[in-house]
Amino acid sequence: MAFATKKDEESGLSTYYNNKTTIIQEARVFNESPISPRKCRALLTRIVYLLYVGETFNTQEATTLFFGTTKLFQHKDSALRQMVYLAIKELALTAEDVIMVTASIMKDMQPNSEVIYRPNAIRALARIIDPSMAQGVERFFKAAIVDKNPSISSAALVSAYHLFPNAKDVVKRWVNEAQEAVNAKSSSFFGSGSSSGGYLGWGSSSSSSNTGYQPIPSTSYVTQYHALGLLYAIRQQDRMAVTKMIQQLGGGKSGAGTTLKNPMALCMLIRYAAKVMEEDPNVQRQMLDLLEGWLRHKSDMVNLEAARVICEMRNVTPAQLTRSIAVLQLFLSSPKSTLKFAATRTLAALAVTHPQSVAACNIDLENLISDPNRSVATYAITTLLKTGNEASVDRLMKQISGFMSEISDEFKVIIVDAIRSLCLKFPAKHESMLAFLSGVLRDEGGYDFKRAVVEAIFDMIKFIADCKEQALSHLCEFIEDCEFTKLSVRILHLLGVEGPKAPNPTKYIRFIYNRVVLENATVRAAAVSSLAKFGLNNLDEKLGKSIHVLLNRCLDDVDDEVRDRAALYLKVYEEPPLVQPYIKEESIYSLSALESKLVSYISDPDAQDQPFDATDIPKVSREQAAKESARPSTLETIGVPSSSKAATPPPPSAAETQSNYAQQLAEVPELASYGPVLNSSTKPAPLTESETEYQVSVVKHIFKEHVVFQFNVSNTIPDTVLEQVSVIMQTQADSSLTEDFIIPVPTLTAATSPGIVYVSFTRDNPEEYAQASFQCILKFVSKELDPTTGEPEEEGYEDEYQLEDTELAAADYIIPSYVTFASEWDRLRSGVSLTETFSLPAMESLKAACNSVIEILNMQPLGGSEEPQQPTVHTLQLSGLVGGGGGKVLVRCRMTYSKAQGVTLEVGVRSEQQAAADLVIAAIGG
Repeated sequence: MAFATKKDEESGLSTYYNNKTTIIQEARVFNESPISPRKCRALLTRIVYLLYVGETFNTQEATTLFFGTTKLFQHKDSALRQMVYLAIKELALTAEDVIMVTASIMKDMQPNSEVIYRPNAIRALARIIDPSMAQGVERFFKAAIVDKNPSISSAALVSAYHLFPNAKDVVKRWVNEAQEAVNAKSSSFFGSGSSSGGYLGWGSSSSSSNTGYQPIPSTSYVTQYHALGLLYAIRQQDRMAVTKMIQQLGGGKSGAGTTLKNPMALCMLIRYAAKVMEEDPNVQRQMLDLLEGWLRHKSDMVNLEAARVICEMRNVTPAQLTRSIAVLQLFLSSPKSTLKFAATRTLAALAVTHPQSVAACNIDLENLISDPNRSVATYAITTLLKTGNEASVDRLMKQISGFMSEISDEFKVIIVDAIRSLCLKFPAKHESMLAFLSGVLRDEGGYDFKRAVVEAIFDMIKFIADCKEQALSHLCEFIEDCEFTKLSVRILHLLGVEGPKAPNPTKYIRFIYNRVVLENATVRAAAVSSLAKFGLNNLDEKLGKSIHVLLNRCLDDVDDEVRDRAALYLKVYEEPPLVQPYIKEESIYSLSALESKLVSYISDPDAQDQPFDATDIPKVSREQAAKESARPSTLETIGVPSSSKAATPPPPSAAETQSNYAQQLAEVPELASYGPVLNSSTKPAPLTESETEYQVSVVKHIFKEHVVFQFNVSNTIPDTVLEQVSVIMQTQADSSLTEDFIIPVPTLTAATSPGIVYVSFTRDNPEEYAQASFQCILKFVSKELDPTTGEPEEEGYEDEYQLEDTELAAADYIIPSYVTFASEWDRLRSGVSLTETFSLPAMESLKAACNSVIEILNMQPLGGSEEPQQPTVHTLQLSGLVGGGGGKVLVRCRMTYSKAQGVTLEVGVRSEQQAAADLVIAAIGG
């Protein structure tokens, strides 16, 4: 079959030739007599091509093609039969009644059949059969796995790997055969007998099987690669078994005695070793010995994989890196570009954390700057930027400028990120680096590249004060001809923040107003906001009048967003006393907490009779708010490729956790009348050890008149179901709490874990903050699962499990909240003030005392006061809100330390309510 030329494609011939409707019509060639192997092969090729490029056949079309294809099983043309297997494998996913072709496939799986058909038949059978039928073909697969022909053995192993997720119990019984395939000492030649003849290449001379193929010797041991993958799939839930397998196949410290001959199998074994080390640090020493042995393997692939894994080890030391870096250094002078690329990329990643260790390779890396492969040169440059000294910066910058136009945007981003790190490392060299960044900003490039350059300049403005004015000027020039709206908006926002603080703010206004005149609506709206900030943050009356005039002109804009922003800021100008406190305020409301409070207010008709109360909403600093807004959302993290070095997505913030709990509690009918939740524990407190069969943690929710304990219960026993799961709580003292009810979990299995048990208490006096300790017992009815039906037995037995005690403490009523301490401390002078002195002889340092007080009170440390700067004297400043109308509370802890007396603590409390101050003093005194 000839390939369509470009001219044919332009004329539409290729589209017609590979049209689904045309192919279905031409499927009649499968029914011709005699069958034309050439026509059928050509049509099957087109069917497979369509499926591979994403075309889909509906069930009827796929079924018609599938059974038309199976009519070709009786033909003797071996090439046609191979195409038949390729086609039915793909069509079987959509077609109906595919199980009917099992007999024909099984015929080709027999030991006395042509060897060329057996691997194809095995692969097709794995797609055709139902997982419940796997036991019926078990003997065929077992025999094929240990077949002397590598192609047959590999086909069986790969098919077993794909069957494993749906037929685990059957495939697990093939572990001995898979182990035998891994331990195969030698590879045989194809064609040595009826069970071991295989044909991998086309040939003109005849052979004993009369198929027209020449026997080709195999020395790749690829069967070991497939067998190792199957063994790991079977054993991956048993860490000890995986560790033992790695040690048995590893070959000891030298790595020479390993039974694995295939380099890909060894690379896979190395990755398994890396995963075991990450999960269990106790075996790191043994695994590291194996990895260092593989550094001396004769295969470059194995050497590189072992070196990469060692370099990516958690908490790796410079001494442990010595041998792997030496191996990578040898590859830097290799004539093969692939080896140089792999080595430089690994060293570039390692240089982030261990620049001194990588510096030993700097001479070899400098030789690669002029390498013809620009990818290699890029990684060499970025590594040198991370490991070089201040004296080499100018020379490296000149060398980089020479080939920036020759590399793709992807590698340009890598270089820019390296320069950004170098800026912060050597701030004295900011002039040359800023000149380079501003130069590449004017060059051609895509969004990702330009964004990386802009981010680098942003960091220089933030951390290097001397270059701020010059960097802002470069950004102003860039937005004059910026094709990316997002970048223009971000730069305009930065100009609005930093411009008014500059020595000469008026020089930025022209660039900003040009955007109002020349750009699209989104950029114009951002420019209006930026302009307004110059007037709001600058007390110069003349400048304010100029901004007022410019904003008045924006009222005639064609876009309503631009007009609305201009009108808003003009209104703000008219009433400066009203907005100035908000502009100068260092804290803002936590948006997640504010949203949760507003949702509760809107959903409660009774609450809407009263004005919205924002006093219980915690505040965060502007820096905290910026960090939270920069956190990736769930949509941004889905689909991101993971790696051993990739950081896990950040955990939800405290405010987000509170919002999630509030939404969850609102869905419980029994708690609907409790009103909004005032506070919830930030983290679940474990009440069992992590290794126990039942795992329980508790979260405490404070309402105005109630306290609800949420117990998260997990059952880790796969063959047991728990019914009527509840938690019995017994208070150890008079707690002013009365138990209301328990909401149990009806059924709990290992598959459905965790379940949630709620225990509700009424606060006898809502004006007081009840504190108590509770004994907790997990009660349930345990039933065994029937192994045949999977259903629980009718009769079970009642059982109980002792949990750790839990406490309702002062910290459960207090919400951390940010304030400006000095001004708020003075404001609360007219409120409640208490002072107490405590002796803490067991505290070994001021840092330990700070941590203890913060944990006890669950309050927000302010101004970095949680980190003592002196060993003997320190002042800790804390802020919080007490739920249920307790209002704001501030704590000032003056503390001194001596070895003889430990820590002496003077606690000063100022609050809006007496009960809140008493709560804090009682918590520390208790």
